[in-house]
Amino acid sequence: MAYLQTLSKSFPGWVFFCCCCCLPLLLTSSLPLKGASTAHDACRLRKINFQQLYIRNRTYTLAKMASALDKDTDNRLIGQHLYVNIKENNRCYLMKRVVEIVVKDVLLTEVKNQYPYVEEVAQFLASLTSELSKCEFSGNRKHIEKNLEQMKNKMEQLGQNGKTKAIGELDLLFDYTENACTDIPKKGGNKEKN
Repeated sequence: MAYLQTLSKSFPGWVFFCCCCCLPLLLTSSLPLKGASTAHDACRLRKINFQQLYIRNRTYTLAKMASALDKDTDNRLIGQHLYVNIKENNRCYLMKRVVEIVVKDVLLTEVKNQYPYVEEVAQFLASLTSELSKCEFSGNRKHIEKNLEQMKNKMEQLGQNGKTKAIGELDLLFDYTENACTDIPKKGGNKEKN
């Protein structure tokens, strides 16, 4: 009987504790919603990554400086053509790969001595790809690889101006990566052909 009296006295305390402490934790936990794909959660970046004015300004300033030196106005490396035959839910993975290429093959080469802010921008972009390290494609990979290969080939064909063009399009790379990796893909987006 004494046990029941003790339990009944402490019961309201436990209810209060659970309502005030445990319930908010459960409501704000990062458990996936019913029907949400955890595979694509790895392909999401926080919007705040792109809202840092300092790095946005550095990226856009660097792009503007290189764009002024770009002699080729006919070609584009970053644009909608990268998304040809790519499902919307694979666009973040594609942009992750584009960022990796631009950082490795452009920003971390001799150009880092030719422009200001290159190392800061490269470090920021590398941090994004690090956050997306578990982001994988779904479905057929051949169109992704084909589009990436076309971009790399075009950059190589342009020679030194290809690197200048890539730096001049860092603003586009920033925006495309933000859009692909922070917005939730719509179901039934662009169809990927097999």
